Amino acid sequence: MSKLDLNYVRQQFPALSDEEVLLDNAGGSQIAKQVVERINEFMFSTNVQLGATYRTSVAAAQRVAEGRAALATLLNADRAEEVVMGATASQLFDQLAQALVQHWQPGDEIIVSNFDHEANIGPWRRLEQRGIIVKTWELPKGEHRLGPESLAPLLGPKTRLVAVTHCSNIFGSINDVRAIADLVHEHGAMICVDGVAFAPHRSIDVKALDADFYGFSVYKTYGPHHAALYGKYDLLRYKAGNINHYFYGEDKVPGKLEPGNPNYELAYSCVGVIDYLEGLAAAHGINAKGRAAVEAAFDIIADHEMALSERLLAYLRSRDDVTIVGDPSSDRDARVPTISFVIAGQYSRKTVEALDSLGIGIRFGDFHSKRLVEALDLGDPDGVIRVSAAHYNTLDEMDRVIAQLENLRRQGA
Repeated sequence: MSKLDLNYVRQQFPALSDEEVLLDNAGGSQIAKQVVERINEFMFSTNVQLGATYRTSVAAAQRVAEGRAALATLLNADRAEEVVMGATASQLFDQLAQALVQHWQPGDEIIVSNFDHEANIGPWRRLEQRGIIVKTWELPKGEHRLGPESLAPLLGPKTRLVAVTHCSNIFGSINDVRAIADLVHEHGAMICVDGVAFAPHRSIDVKALDADFYGFSVYKTYGPHHAALYGKYDLLRYKAGNINHYFYGEDKVPGKLEPGNPNYELAYSCVGVIDYLEGLAAAHGINAKGRAAVEAAFDIIADHEMALSERLLAYLRSRDDVTIVGDPSSDRDARVPTISFVIAGQYSRKTVEALDSLGIGIRFGDFHSKRLVEALDLGDPDGVIRVSAAHYNTLDEMDRVIAQLENLRRQGA
């Protein structure tokens, strides 16, 4: 496998020319310049309403369709119509819940975990107001990920859907979604996967996962402030109701799930994410386009990210006063470079603010995985310290973090 060419990579992200170290990438990645170029293309030459017969409107519609197709490529969906677009994953999961509940009855059951970001919990819990029973799948004590064994006792004949994350935005650990999906499908239920914390780091393959629904945020995956929700076509067509204007009808997929329409220029700019990944593959001697380039690029990315993870995790493992919140392993198949920890006797806020002043951008808190942080009972009202890298980060940047954490320890801060 080729070693990641960081000079090439960092040239594609103009914001990285600043001296500040950006290690809050799980909250939002930097945007590739190819994406901005696509936004400019749309705004400068096709900024009109879709649906008319004149030339520029037809061209604008084609560009939005290209953006949807690009997202389908990222997801490895069979067809572009399986991609619903919106502003955020939180919004899209909520829209999905409102569409699916139209086909459910009071007493039907949903299972949510306490391991997820609230985006894939709250929309389902709110359905209790419609008579839906919501069960909680709790992370087993001492475990770093969810698995079929702890889910099995919760499944039953009335289970309609299980909501689970692909990767924790705190633990950084990757769940075996395919094994979970197989169990869910054995019980005749559907699975909705939150891929927000996974998508920036590994290639998504909804077919290999056998996911019924899968959402992620493009703005955390080197793109614009935009999001995508995959759904198997037949489920979107026959199991999800219309939440758009009444005249859209049940057969309008995915439009019936996109009230108000998606943002046109941001939709088109998703093509720029594919442009970037194709360019990354080419820069490493891989002549590939489309899906093949996506998979090749993320394979190169994963090796570099594992090195980043190991650099920081090795230091944290060496400290008796540090608790790593999640998997202490850097194995690329087990985790992404989203690393959380707490320091005994030290408030997380104080540590993060000390690094802020030194030009290192990390973060503290619960990161909207509040139920998980509460269940961990860490004893710190500030939550965890989180260092979340992306492939454009360097080992030197990780060393800067380590050096400053070590300085703080020596100072007794």
